[in-house]
Amino acid sequence: MQRPGIRAWAGLALLSLPTALLGLDVTVLYLVLPSLAADLEPTAAQTLWIMDAYGLLIAGFLVTMGSLGDRVGRRRLLVAGAVAFGLFSVLAAYAPSAEWLIAARALLGVAGATLMPSTLALIGTLFPDPRDRALAIGVWATVFALGMAAGPVVGGALLAHLPWGSVFLVAVPVAAVVAVAAPVLLPEYRAPRAGGFDLPGVALSLGALLPLVHAVKHLAVDGPDPWTLAAALAGTVCAVLFVRRQLRSPAPLLDVSLFADRAFSAALVVLLVGLVGVGGAMFLVTQYLQLVEGLAATEAGLWMGPPALAMLAAAVGAPLAARRIRPGTVMAATLAASLGGYALLAAAGPGDRLGVVLGFALVYLGLGAIAALGTDIVVGAAPAERAGAAAAVSETVQELGLALGVVLLGGLAGAVHRQRVVPPEGVSADVAARAGEGLSGVRSVADRLPDATVQSAVDAFVAGLNLAALATGPVIAVLAVVCAAALRHVGPIGAPVPADR
Repeated sequence: MQRPGIRAWAGLALLSLPTALLGLDVTVLYLVLPSLAADLEPTAAQTLWIMDAYGLLIAGFLVTMGSLGDRVGRRRLLVAGAVAFGLFSVLAAYAPSAEWLIAARALLGVAGATLMPSTLALIGTLFPDPRDRALAIGVWATVFALGMAAGPVVGGALLAHLPWGSVFLVAVPVAAVVAVAAPVLLPEYRAPRAGGFDLPGVALSLGALLPLVHAVKHLAVDGPDPWTLAAALAGTVCAVLFVRRQLRSPAPLLDVSLFADRAFSAALVVLLVGLVGVGGAMFLVTQYLQLVEGLAATEAGLWMGPPALAMLAAAVGAPLAARRIRPGTVMAATLAASLGGYALLAAAGPGDRLGVVLGFALVYLGLGAIAALGTDIVVGAAPAERAGAAAAVSETVQELGLALGVVLLGGLAGAVHRQRVVPPEGVSADVAARAGEGLSGVRSVADRLPDATVQSAVDAFVAGLNLAALATGPVIAVLAVVCAAALRHVGPIGAPVPADR
């Protein structure tokens, strides 16, 4: 098989631009929120939607956009999505009100959903050789993580000289470069005989994913209240109806028969469970650096550099190792190494910044391997004409894993706070309520609380981090064993595929 040339690697570099941009957009708003809140004065509910609308719409539309790209052309959808992302970023940058910004963030989520599966599916077109494809997907996964790590740093640099809207305008030159260079560097691919677009299936897909993702994201905040449970129930019903329709459709939006492939399903399980641990660790470690260590968001972002480098090493090194060693074995070994990271997090205390960062770097090492090899197995299991839909499933599972990690492990840490931190008598109801929210709430009203209460909140947060890591470790250990066993039939990358796969 012909090896990729300069044009293919240049195409990968181009695809890395929107990928990094999507990662950047996930985290940059955390730093910008105080500035835009002072300008737009959103309510608490509006603030929540400003933060959540983007991720919610991305997760909800991934399957739809992945299937749409297979039908209309992946390069065409990428260019259209990039242009739309640039335009909606301008709308967000100059939003005159909270409602305007929420709408712009929602539109950015829809546009972002066109970019993620398109970039991943086009990598399969650029790199037909499985060995090169796995390496390219490793680069793709790393670029997304680097974008997330760079969010606070880039945001801090821009806010030092420009208004808060400038963080959204970063997307404009990226969109322009993609729109101009994509027709030159990227091949077009459109599935032959893809059939009509299943609009009722789209409706059921959205009816399943949007309520389920919304329920997962808000379970930790609101608890199992009636609205959250109703959303979960509605999403489950729509999911069942969606699967039934896809099984009967001659031109399904998502070929659910892919789940019968052992490698496809096992890799999705590894990605889902692995990302739960990573999502929870990321949520707690970033808070540790800022709320316990007292670092500014920009400085905390710089401390996240070593974990990003660890992920880079694993995401690039794992596909190279998997050319000689079974991918399941490589993934299991790096997950086992990440257990050392969870052990460090479980033993960390206040002032143990280096140990926490080193621990998270080992966690990210495991992420790099499973993100690169797991995604490659999922995409490689699908026929070429369904690669976009398969990529969308992989991305949806990872989005759900990250959200579940925040809910489950963040909720566990929150329970420790509620058990250990009792607001003193004599404070106002508002201060008591803020103190009960967690360490961030305590820090926001620290001038109205005794030093002992603030210190108890710090100790409770660290204890919550320890407990979350301690609870995650055994799950990751079991996942490593499952990974090695369930994927043992997948040979080294580039080796002949067994007939009973």
